[in-house]
Amino acid sequence: MASILIKDTTRQQREQIVAESIGNISGSCDGCMSGLADMYQDYIDGKKEIREINMEFRAHYESGVDGPEKADCGYKM
Repeated sequence: MASILIKDTTRQQREQIVAESIGNISGSCDGCMSGLADMYQDYIDGKKEIREINMEFRAHYESGVDGPEKADCGYKM
């Protein structure tokens, strides 16, 4: 497998990598695919690696499920 790092690819190659990874951007869906293409524009432009973009996306993802509430340790003084 060839490297997909910015330093090892041209802009045209990065565009192709994103297009092949996402699939048919112009396909009939609810508009989600064009948002994915926009998400990877910094990679195409050579500003951020795919890994960085994916990590940022995961960091901002919210499941909608509240986490456990913090409870005291049970020790009373």
